[in-house]
Amino acid sequence: MPRFAYNDEIQIAFEDLGGAGGDPLLLVMGLGTSRFWWPDGLVDELVHRGFHVAAYDHRDAGQSTHLPGRREGRPPVAALLRHAPPAYSAEDLTDDAVAVLDALGWERAHLFGHSMGGLVAQRIAIRHPQRVHTLTTSSAVPSDVKGLRVLRYLRLAPLARFARLHYPETPQGNLALALAVARILAAPGQHIDEYDVRAFVDKEAAHQVASFRDQKAQSRQIGAKWRGGPLARITAPSLVLHGLRDPLLRVSAARDIAGAVPGARLRVLPGVGHFLVGDVWAAYADELRALADHVHDQPPTLCED
Repeated sequence: MPRFAYNDEIQIAFEDLGGAGGDPLLLVMGLGTSRFWWPDGLVDELVHRGFHVAAYDHRDAGQSTHLPGRREGRPPVAALLRHAPPAYSAEDLTDDAVAVLDALGWERAHLFGHSMGGLVAQRIAIRHPQRVHTLTTSSAVPSDVKGLRVLRYLRLAPLARFARLHYPETPQGNLALALAVARILAAPGQHIDEYDVRAFVDKEAAHQVASFRDQKAQSRQIGAKWRGGPLARITAPSLVLHGLRDPLLRVSAARDIAGAVPGARLRVLPGVGHFLVGDVWAAYADELRALADHVHDQPPTLCED
């Protein structure tokens, strides 16, 4: 069952996914998707490796507060072009995550962010360093890059394919849309079928949400402006994961994150795309466990927010 944290008037839905007594790990999901898009198999791998896992919905996603829309009919990438005041800041998105940590009673946690969640996780580590044990980003862009400069990391062909997706707002239409999105994000030639997305769609339907359909909410998320510090301020031990065959984001994004974060380690996985398929779950869980164990082996340090 969901629980709720509060950042002023914003309600943030979160869920304890298991592993009580293990090392606290907060999962941060990507643009326009809810916490339900974390694969159960990946969560199981993380719990099996000694993590106490929780996930939450960004504002404007899942069961968290959705803000009123300001524009109609524009794709999310258009938010990078407009000069209108954003609905909220990127700092607000980081503070939402800290509200979740407070509600869980976690003084500090390991962070694992995927796609836009990786971007948000970077910014949490910059803005709230005392709350972060380790930082792992997967398939993310660097938080130092703003506005249209993000486009240097994006491949345009998938964006055009996303824009052509139109399915009816029915249970079968939602499943077909989720399947089409997953196939665009998978590595070229990788087989994706209904089994890979049905759990996500069914969970969202059971909670009467369909975040992956809400382009206005996605535009508000991607339009949130960051005025915080640079990646060089991150003090948490950091790992940068990226698929060599990611069809959406170029590997240069991961290289630039790893190059900017002091001491960060980069791992590029051959044959891996942007979608979190079962082939990577064990490898990703192993990487997070190794990073957490490295921290346990180090003497404690003091840092200031």
